[in-house]
Amino acid sequence: MLPCVDALEFRVKEPKLRDIFDQDAELYERARPRYPASLVEELVRVAGAGPGVRVLEIAAGTGKLTVDLAGSGCSITAVEIGPNMAAVARRQLAEFPGVEVVVAAFEQWELPPEPFDAVVCATAFHWLDPAVRMPRAARALRPGGLLGVVATHHVAGGTEDFFAEVQECYERWDPATPPGFRPTRESDLATDRTEFTGSPHFTGVAVHGHPQEITYTTDGYIDLLLTYSNHRALPEAARNGLLADIRELIDSRYDGVVTKRYWHELITAVRVGT
Repeated sequence: MLPCVDALEFRVKEPKLRDIFDQDAELYERARPRYPASLVEELVRVAGAGPGVRVLEIAAGTGKLTVDLAGSGCSITAVEIGPNMAAVARRQLAEFPGVEVVVAAFEQWELPPEPFDAVVCATAFHWLDPAVRMPRAARALRPGGLLGVVATHHVAGGTEDFFAEVQECYERWDPATPPGFRPTRESDLATDRTEFTGSPHFTGVAVHGHPQEITYTTDGYIDLLLTYSNHRALPEAARNGLLADIRELIDSRYDGVVTKRYWHELITAVRVGT
């Protein structure tokens, strides 16, 4: 992701922005990375995922996490608001008969009478209605069941000079971009657990981080940026100018290759009750 994306999110975050991802589901599947194996392994372990375990995945997208989670043998109901994203997810998950993909918004989806053993959501929890996401996730879980939320941060690392220089591109094409913005180092991230620790429905909140660095060609990086809602929401002229400048920067100063660092946090909590 771009270095100034957090700033842009503050400016253009609207309820309909989460629908933008559905505009090009094939690009999303091609450009967005999978999650680190260490994160998947931890989630499978703490959720006890395996044959006979029922998992609800919220906002599954094209199945980036679902495919790896399904490999544990658990059954999964994946709820995804975008019909195009859901269609790609069904294709990606065709070899797993225990996975069902449902097109719906989690906030309005009718929960089944039998609660799930685990509820997971990867890099999408922030798109859900904050007034209902915690209590509704709790309603979907059996007592003692696990809530697992993945938060993805775009942090300092990789080709650091590029992420400093590219800020000028954003300042040029979007006057609302904070001047001098730089990605935060993962060691300086202060994860806010208040929503989890303050919920009467959950206990045992824990957070573990998993790093990932991915190297992109110019085309691959531009494709990645086009999967971010805040880029797609820019006026066409500004978006095209921004992407052209970034392409020129990568090609002319970085030989057509840049490396980006991600920090994925797995936040887990246990449903209270017996």
